Amino acid sequence: MQKLGEFKLPHFFNYPPYFTLQPVRDTREKQIQLWKELIIDYCKTHKIFVIGIDEEFPLFTNSLIERSLTHEAREAFLSALVSEGRAEWMDKGHRKCLILWHRVQEWADILLQFAKDNGLEDGVVTIEEIRFGTESHGTELHGIDRTILNRALKLLEQKGKLVVFKGTSTDDEGIKFSV
Repeated sequence: MQKLGEFKLPHFFNYPPYFTLQPVRDTREKQIQLWKELIIDYCKTHKIFVIGIDEEFPLFTNSLIERSLTHEAREAFLSALVSEGRAEWMDKGHRKCLILWHRVQEWADILLQFAKDNGLEDGVVTIEEIRFGTESHGTELHGIDRTILNRALKLLEQKGKLVVFKGTSTDDEGIKFSV
């Protein structure tokens, strides 16, 4: 099995036709499903939150078989993730895609569990402490994309699970959990 760093690539990654959008509907649907799973797994493993469709992304090229995904194929696979709520286009031109290897509700649940695990109920913590603090080391929250974190915080705020305090800069925005 081929690897990309420590990431184990699926067998189809070495099959040249999978780097070309398949014309037969059933085959294309299977191809898209395999690519969606691969992109989500890779992004989760490497904590990648944004994919630029025209930028170098390790999965989009296989030098071993000398194949690369076309722009059309990249957009098709990412659009399939968008259509099922696992990604969002960040711009109208579909150049950058925000990958949601957890949906926003799942991130909100992870955030609440983090607060409980670290005794943050009724305490105040900054957004940057959640993203890069010692408590978040080794958790999925460490290094989380700010856009995704803000959406999860907003969802929890709407549910009355926390309050976000705006600071003078984005570095000192605080969160008070009321779990």
